[in-house]
Amino acid sequence: MGDFYAEKLVRKKTTGKDIMIKCLMAALTVIAVFSFFIMPFGIVIVFLAIGLDIFVFRSLDVEYEYQYINGDIDIDKIMHKERRKNIFSANIKDMELLAPSGNSQLNSYGDARVYDFTGGFGDGMVYEMIFIESGVKKRVLFEPDEHMVEGIWMQAPRKVIRK
Repeated sequence: MGDFYAEKLVRKKTTGKDIMIKCLMAALTVIAVFSFFIMPFGIVIVFLAIGLDIFVFRSLDVEYEYQYINGDIDIDKIMHKERRKNIFSANIKDMELLAPSGNSQLNSYGDARVYDFTGGFGDGMVYEMIFIESGVKKRVLFEPDEHMVEGIWMQAPRKVIRK
């Protein structure tokens, strides 16, 4: 059997919460600039605020990368196209079910903890993977392409419901 590889990159939508955090950080920076004129060590506060702004703004610029290689699925979070962090790894052998979001067979896993790794734009097909690790149900939402779903189906056809 040959090796199977599929990957997809999904950009996360900027939410209202993200915009509110950015506005709050900008307002704090403006207040820090005004404190420079009042306090003698205000310049330190200004530099700390600017540094915090840079860190927060970069951490809110997020993309998710899905990789499927021969039964192993990895989901990485890429922040500002600079830092990468693996946030989910699993083997398809441990998967209970993969189905399009809203499928009736997912109803029995309603009490599972939800991990949302979708872009939030609503333009891609959202699938849900169900895993049970140490008695804890996990429901992973992501947006694979057809090639990735087909590869998972080839590995575990009884666990995959295609659209």
